[in-house]
Amino acid sequence: MTSKNSGEAAIGVVGGSGLYEMEGLEGVEAHAVRTPFGDPSDRVIVGWIEGRRVCFLPRHGVGHRLLPHEINHKANIWALRSLGVRWVISVTAVGSLREDFAPRDIVVPDQLIDRTGTGAKHTFFGNGIAAHVGFADPYCGDLRQCLLAAAGPLAPRLHDGGTYFCMNGPAFSTRAEAAMHRMMGADLIGMTNAPETRLCREAEISSAVLALVTDYDCWKEDETAVDVQAVVENLHANSALAKKIIRSVIPLIPETPESLAHRALDAAIFTPREMWPEQSAADLAPILGRFS
Repeated sequence: MTSKNSGEAAIGVVGGSGLYEMEGLEGVEAHAVRTPFGDPSDRVIVGWIEGRRVCFLPRHGVGHRLLPHEINHKANIWALRSLGVRWVISVTAVGSLREDFAPRDIVVPDQLIDRTGTGAKHTFFGNGIAAHVGFADPYCGDLRQCLLAAAGPLAPRLHDGGTYFCMNGPAFSTRAEAAMHRMMGADLIGMTNAPETRLCREAEISSAVLALVTDYDCWKEDETAVDVQAVVENLHANSALAKKIIRSVIPLIPETPESLAHRALDAAIFTPREMWPEQSAADLAPILGRFS
């Protein structure tokens, strides 16, 4: 495995559908990071914006090669943490389950419903080290406020808060499922953010989401049911705006990691340090280093 943490707290950007590159990076280097959990979605592009080190990773790989269930989220988040990332902005395309969250709107959600099936695939722990992180508020409040401050002057229609429902893909919802999701109190629907956000919390990374609304899913009877062409058209419109927001938020993010998310493991690890298996501790060195 390879870890190239320079010691400086970096900002990570995980690009979703339609965002496969990060413009404006200076001093760019591409890192092919090897992890104990397999290969990340693609190389991590590391550069500088406004004097801050930024690590960009395309979630689906350049060219959108990976379906949601094929994404190796553990490898992605481990790779970013090994490069010193302590904040992650997840850019993600979503369907809307609310009338007032219209296509091409921007949403910064504050809650999450996970129906992807968790377990070993979506946790770093196990193999002799037991930990249970708090996840009542899945997104970092401090980073959310930075995103809202940056997006406010740029986004014509910006929404503060909302519940993201994470489903298994790759097919979109049936009309019955969309109705059920609305009854459950969900406002947005996507296929990738829940495991990503859970793993960020375990890795003591502050994370927040910039959600790009592409469609009304299929619940809205007076709208055409979601199709790929409509999604792609709205993605292109939103991707340019998302890049502007990301550039604007970089200088607003604190240089020192002091959010609650950065201490998520303080009371989460149940297994005494002296009982950690050597290999498990080595595999999680970028995450558990401060406990050594």
